[in-house]
Amino acid sequence: MADDDAALFCPLEFRYGRAQVRALFSRDARLGRALRVEAALALTESELGLISPEAGAAIAAVANTETVTIGRVDDLERELKHDVMAIARALAESAGPTGRWVHYGATSADITDSALALELKEACATLRTDLTRLARALAGLARSHRATAEVGRTHGQHGVPISFGYKMAVAAAEVMRHRRRLDELLPRLLVGKMAGAVGTGAGFGSQAVAVEQGVMHRLGLSADEAPTQITGRDRIAEFTNWLALVAGTAERLATEVRNLQRTEIAEVSEPFDEEHQVGSSTMAQKRNPMISENVTSLARLVRALALPPLENMVQWHERDLANSANERIVLPHSILLTDEILTKLTVVFTGLRVDEARMISEVDRSAGGSMTESLMLALTGRGLPRAEAHELLRRLTQNPAAGPSLAERAKTDPGVRKWLEPSDIDRLLDPAAYVRAATEKTDRILAHLERELSA
Repeated sequence: MADDDAALFCPLEFRYGRAQVRALFSRDARLGRALRVEAALALTESELGLISPEAGAAIAAVANTETVTIGRVDDLERELKHDVMAIARALAESAGPTGRWVHYGATSADITDSALALELKEACATLRTDLTRLARALAGLARSHRATAEVGRTHGQHGVPISFGYKMAVAAAEVMRHRRRLDELLPRLLVGKMAGAVGTGAGFGSQAVAVEQGVMHRLGLSADEAPTQITGRDRIAEFTNWLALVAGTAERLATEVRNLQRTEIAEVSEPFDEEHQVGSSTMAQKRNPMISENVTSLARLVRALALPPLENMVQWHERDLANSANERIVLPHSILLTDEILTKLTVVFTGLRVDEARMISEVDRSAGGSMTESLMLALTGRGLPRAEAHELLRRLTQNPAAGPSLAERAKTDPGVRKWLEPSDIDRLLDPAAYVRAATEKTDRILAHLERELSA
């Protein structure tokens, strides 16, 4: 093992997270965004006459990580004990005589918060794509299994029949609600500031509004309409709580797979590489839902990471530094893990193995018990008070394992036969009506989702 590898201690560095998402939070990428903000400031100020056109062009020309290196910034930060001042000083050195105009009128948070907004813009585009892919995988299963009969379960017990496609359509709709929430919060999240020390813009004088508008236009951001020295941290808290909501859905879907893959149920199973994958170091027969379990574990961490941003909303006066250190940890970890979760769930549902025969046999195994609602409604419709119909069927369904089936019990029960013929009972205990209703509703959900996904 290389020395560099031996020094790694955070699992995100070597175990979790896609390389392209980790790259969003690399030191080089973060320095590049800060320099992009400094360049936008210099160019805007040069257009407005606050600095010369030559100075603006010279600063922008060297505001890149090939010229302003991480090594030089690190050297300066060790000396200055200030990260943004180190960047500004390194940029000024590279800009030569025009370097005195670097960071003119700005405060550190103007750079860091605007650069953070650029980072979040890239990250949110990735997360939106993740949600879209997962929704499409779920919608595909919903379409394929729109009429696949499955027993519905409430409290872990047999309820009435549904279709597996309907279960997947419900999941797809939930995922799409998160995509809509993201679209709704982006205008509140993707804001920067170029308003100076306490947010008033006084350092830019009469050009304050024009400077901020010009910088934000160059960066493709909106300006925080009412900042202090920093952009409002309610924005970050809303975003990380949105991530927590996504993680909640992710765990719900992963838990569904884990439960349906249990040996006693065995209606679905995760993709499993039969050629090479190992389920247990000692029990060779195991085919564990490891991806779904991993999603569950990571989702719990994402939800836990939503708390610090809520605390960060509380600042001393116009700002303090209590939010800064934990945001450096919380945001990359939350985003990276949420991408990991959504990517893994997409793998699960794209390759999910669905045992239709097992699902149908489970419906049959209820021996009609899952259709008691249908009988109760029919008895009520024929004239028996609903409470009496309910009690009658409650008694008829006691100790189902002892047999006979509900159909046989109902056909020989005087209380039922007073209102229903044997043919009525057979028809009412056929799950087809419930599955048909689930199929029709699945089609309605999919029609709406497909319009939204294609937009």
